[in-house]
Amino acid sequence: MAAPKKGRSASAQSRPGRVLVLMLIAIVALTGAMFASGHTTPRLGIDLAGGTSITLTAVTEPGQANAINPTNMDTAVEIMERRVNGLGVQEAEVQTQGDRNIIVNVPKGTDSEQAREQVGTTAKLYFRPVLATEVSGTDASAAPSTSPSGDASPSASASPDESASDEQASSSPSGDATPSASTTTQGRAVTEALKADPTPSDSASASADASASADASASEGADTGSDQAAAQLQEQYLALDCTVADQRSEAGSGAKPTDSTLACGQNAQGQWQKYILGPAEVDGTDVDDAEALFDTQGAAGWKVTMDFTSKGADKFAATTGKLAQNQSPQNQFAIVLDNEVVSDPYVNQSITGGNAEISGSFTQEEAQGLANMLSYGALPLSFKESSVTTVTAALGGEQLEAGLIAGAIGVALVVLYLLIYYRGLSFIAIASLLISAALTYVIMSLLGPAIGFALNLPAVCGAIVAIGITADSFIVYFERVRDEVREGRSLRPAVERGWPRARRTILVSDFVSFLAAAVLFVVSVGKVQGFAFTLGLTTLLDVVVVFFFTKPLLTLMARTKFFGGGHKWSGLDPKRLGARPPLRRTRRPAVTVDPKEA
Repeated sequence: MAAPKKGRSASAQSRPGRVLVLMLIAIVALTGAMFASGHTTPRLGIDLAGGTSITLTAVTEPGQANAINPTNMDTAVEIMERRVNGLGVQEAEVQTQGDRNIIVNVPKGTDSEQAREQVGTTAKLYFRPVLATEVSGTDASAAPSTSPSGDASPSASASPDESASDEQASSSPSGDATPSASTTTQGRAVTEALKADPTPSDSASASADASASADASASEGADTGSDQAAAQLQEQYLALDCTVADQRSEAGSGAKPTDSTLACGQNAQGQWQKYILGPAEVDGTDVDDAEALFDTQGAAGWKVTMDFTSKGADKFAATTGKLAQNQSPQNQFAIVLDNEVVSDPYVNQSITGGNAEISGSFTQEEAQGLANMLSYGALPLSFKESSVTTVTAALGGEQLEAGLIAGAIGVALVVLYLLIYYRGLSFIAIASLLISAALTYVIMSLLGPAIGFALNLPAVCGAIVAIGITADSFIVYFERVRDEVREGRSLRPAVERGWPRARRTILVSDFVSFLAAAVLFVVSVGKVQGFAFTLGLTTLLDVVVVFFFTKPLLTLMARTKFFGGGHKWSGLDPKRLGARPPLRRTRRPAVTVDPKEA
């Protein structure tokens, strides 16, 4: 068993050059990838590169006096973080300030307008049937109904992997009879639609037929109230001008999901459209997931695909089945996001299967923004934008400069110590530090576009701390080799005998450092995660450098006359180390056998 071990050991010792060549090839490949990607410097965080700081203040909505509490504020922070990171933004800071404010810091290079929309939008989503719509500013009694997309209204259909059903419901959301635009004015059609029960049933009709006269009187009173509410909503609709920002923001405010309401939206031509919408049939909580995709089939363009929950799928199928029986515009449903219509697709059949897609004149940013907010849910509170300021990198630059100066002083002291104490061995240590620094820089540059890693001040501190961890690994190995030389062994066997012991110590030490960095990364938030990530990354690189550069290089150097001969400036001079000449050898004592005993 001993012979194979010696053979493998000799083979490994005779090929340290191959390991070094492979290591250098890996470095060259990573460097080439860095230049090929066009990202030759690490991506900087907001404290070093500057960015945008957005202050949002929670506002109290009617009937929600106690809604502003620490639990809802923390939930809002979590949702905002997911939304911003869903845009591909990393190192964005979202944190509370006081009882009502949330501060969002977005690094430079991010679309600040898109980020403001994502974090500030409450994203209360409802699917409401369209009762009437027209371009704002026209005469409601004369203008024909149009959609926000003009002549080409966006459509809702089943996703490609699900077939739409031809089955249609027995009633429409606006009553049993849909008024015809050719025989009835639009104003009367809207009034009749508002007065009608949106979800009549056979049992309800039978119950109404069997009502007593007192119940009938109560019903007539309710109808009178419904008439008044419909007339009032119609008057508000006629007076609404969505081109005026104040009227647009007030439209539909305070309306319950079960109420008919007004809303505004912008069509593909950039015109403001106004709507009368029926009670919400489906809401955002019924959407399980949403994704923005580029439609390569048919009319190319961006679309949003939606997956509904099991209950949401049933409600959506029933709603689209009702709408499919109506004439335009009452065969459309409006997707209302924070009281603004973002799309109003039409349907021509019931959409079943729990999947649907919304197609229209979406840009990539619009489709991704809508899908992002649908996926990550609604904020539990409403917010108003208190301030938006541009953060300069001047302060961070000064701190970075101070940190780099401190790091340079630390490196200089480490190098000075190595030169004085280890002499020639310091060449190997310094070369290993340079390789580690090069790998760290290249990998950080590549991680910027790959995973959105941004270098901030705590991350710089983590890299500086890693200098000590890396230097400690070299010292552990050098001291093991020197101990073997002190025992009287020559350098080449001392390098190989000292490695297994040093290797165990290095692995245990680096494992503890990496475990601490991993735990800190998991339990921390914001900038502290940058420190933990950099510390963990450099700890892993320390293992790579020691195993694939420092050890092979020392093995090669041990074969030279300067190191192998124990030159006084090599750092491995036996006399200076107090070696015990001659080399100690353990011999087995001779065993003699008495012939008489034999």
